[in-house]
Amino acid sequence: MKNKDIRILLVDDEPDILEIVSYNLSSEGYDVFTAKNGLEGVAKAKKKNPHLIIMDVMMPEMDGIEACEVIRGTPGLENTIITFLTARGEDYSQVAGFDAGADDYITKPIKPKVLVSKVKALLRRLKEEKQEVEDIVKVGNIIINREEYKIVNDGEEIVLPRKEFELLSLLTSKPSKVFKREVILDKVWGNEVVVGGRTIDVHIRKLREKIGDHHFKTVKGVGYKFVL
Repeated sequence: MKNKDIRILLVDDEPDILEIVSYNLSSEGYDVFTAKNGLEGVAKAKKKNPHLIIMDVMMPEMDGIEACEVIRGTPGLENTIITFLTARGEDYSQVAGFDAGADDYITKPIKPKVLVSKVKALLRRLKEEKQEVEDIVKVGNIIINREEYKIVNDGEEIVLPRKEFELLSLLTSKPSKVFKREVILDKVWGNEVVVGGRTIDVHIRKLREKIGDHHFKTVKGVGYKFVL
């Protein structure tokens, strides 16, 4: 996929941020469009169906957390990559952001070249999805459709945010195998993206709530495994 075919939505209530970020990403050839608050961001996301959304947390009308939840619940936008662009000192919002379905965080202020590199790393995941893997996998009573990003658990269809889906897909690829935390971060988030230590824990907690607590076992000091 060429840069000109990749749609990026920027959502921020600071005009300077929109202008600077938009300029630098447009210079790379991306199709960039903007919104000045969460409410407008949701509307444009539904209209433009972006590949990536970069969104501020604290905004008028609708904040980034709420906007992320709405976007994740919108058919066709479940798998859009969403990263928050947030000021230093707002670490408290990171867990809430991941709970809402965010894929990553970018802390501002950030140098334009670093931001572009971050964006390229995030978009690299689009290419990784093209890997040749079996499209439909059945593990116990769970059916995983990797092509359509769908989960069926005991006959009930469940829609998972992108990272939760990828984490479940990884763990179920080898039931009972213990996946080390560093391996999970590498396979699901990638070496290029730095995420907090609690990121995996937050996503595992969400999967336990949706799929069943008994399927996910914690191996203290090592990582996690999926059991039937």
